[in-house]
Amino acid sequence: MLKIFAVLAGGILTGRLLYGRRLSFVQPLITAIIWMLLFLLGVEAGSDPAVVGGLATLGAAAFVLFAFSVAGSILAAWGLWRWIGAGGSRTGSAVGLSPAGRDEEARIPTWKTLQGSLVIVLFFVAGCAAGVWAEPDLKGSHVSTWVLYALMFCVGVSLGHDRTLVERVRHLDRRLALLPVATMVGTLGGAALATPLFGPGSVVTSAADSLAVGAGFGYYSLSSIFIADLRGAELATVALLCNILRELFTLLAAPLVARWFGPLAAVSIGGATTFDTTLPIITRAAGRPYAVVSIFHGCVMDFSVPFLVTFFCSL
Repeated sequence: MLKIFAVLAGGILTGRLLYGRRLSFVQPLITAIIWMLLFLLGVEAGSDPAVVGGLATLGAAAFVLFAFSVAGSILAAWGLWRWIGAGGSRTGSAVGLSPAGRDEEARIPTWKTLQGSLVIVLFFVAGCAAGVWAEPDLKGSHVSTWVLYALMFCVGVSLGHDRTLVERVRHLDRRLALLPVATMVGTLGGAALATPLFGPGSVVTSAADSLAVGAGFGYYSLSSIFIADLRGAELATVALLCNILRELFTLLAAPLVARWFGPLAAVSIGGATTFDTTLPIITRAAGRPYAVVSIFHGCVMDFSVPFLVTFFCSL
């Protein structure tokens, strides 16, 4: 995490040093890097026997927990957004955007957003196909780590080059710091509500199992490791699939969620990933002032995962 902070800070500093220059290539570069990262995520998923072998039997359970936990997260974040005052006279001070800026964002056609999401899906599917046939040395590659660093650096350049960002961040409502709490409550509440849907013989046998999976908050690698150690490989596979679905959903649907349920919901659905992999999409969907909110939200969620997952696994 400290490395990611350092790379992001280096990008922000670079963006500030390049104030007088036009950096129109940065956003297309960010898009290309996101495509590459999704391809590599697909390679990782497709090359994992637990994911491939568990799709038929465990995928349904993972999808139910994903759907309920994300729905709870959206509702909780939307409620916080309404409480802060979005839609009323205080909207401008809460988001740091002018009415003209919000109108311009609203004019982005939905089909264009869906088109970008389709491209992301294609890159992920291509990565999955490549992962199934990947050589062992490709499966163990650390290329995705370096791609993530490149993405964070470019995001930092984009933020540091924005002359209006600091002023807009100052206008953010301090109650936005409650967003991680809303995400936790909504996600865990949704996961708990999904428990009665699992019948006898299901790998999810109790509310504690549902909560342990939901407490991954999109951090599929770390949460799956803890669950595998404490509850077994089957529930760990459910957690892996559920949290991969959450990350993919954020990458695909953040612009639509921001439009329909407010920018806080777009941040909330990303869970622990809003600090790194989903940060560019969320920044684009919710607005640049929310980059700070997204980073803070991701850091809090990131630190909460080991404690909450182990707690629920011990019940």
